[in-house]
Parts: sequence; structure tokens; C-alpha cells
Amino acid sequence: MSVSLNHTIVWVRDKSLSARFLAEILGVPVEPETPPFVPVRLANGVTLDYADTATTIQSQHYAFALTEEEFEAAFTRITSAGIPYYADPFHRELGVINHMNGGRGVYFNDPDGHNMEILTRP
Repeated sequence: MSVSLNHTIVWVRDKSLSARFLAEILGVPVEPETPPFVPVRLANGVTLDYADTATTIQSQHYAFALTEEEFEAAFTRITSAGIPYYADPFHRELGVINHMNGGRGVYFNDPDGHNMEILTRP
């Protein structure tokens, strides 16, 4: 099968701020703005195209598969920034790393309340 996800639009209040937030956590660059989007490209070629909206933002979930080394670096950036993190998608287990499927994972909110997840074993 040759079907793959190319991009998705992430609606936010400040596209530059939110794109930088995620890119810094993941350790990836923010690509140059292509109006009306600020893209963050992942290793598999998928982009999250950040776009501003004045309407109410519906929280979405975005999960990112990382190597153990990438997870450690991203987790260090999360904790160093004082960003609350959780072991579960409902944000009930504050300050805990999960070990689902023999890996590690945490959930955290971006500036607009999107539920971000980093994990080492999907």
C-alpha cells in the first residue's frame, strides 16, 4: 500500500509560538512559514501545519514515536521547562512516566491544550 499521511493542520491561537513549542520539545526544526502555515516536519516526512484561528480550539491528540535517546532528550526538555506531564491521556497521573508495551511514554499539553504524547513503543 502506498497511502501515507502527508500533513495535518493544527489550529492554534499563535502558530509561531505553538510550532516552536513542539519543535523545541521534539528537537526538530520549524520550517519557514508558508502562509498561512508554519510547518513542523517529522522524520517520516509528515508535517504538522500550524495555522491561527480566532475560534474556540478543540483539543486534539498527537502522538510521536521516539527512540530511547530522543525520548530522554525530549523528556529532559519537558521537565527543565517545568511542563506538567502525565502517564495517561486523561492527565490523572501527574509526574509519572508510563511503561506501556515495555517502553516509556508521557502526555503533556501544548500552549493551546492539544494533548501531546511522546512514546518509545507504540
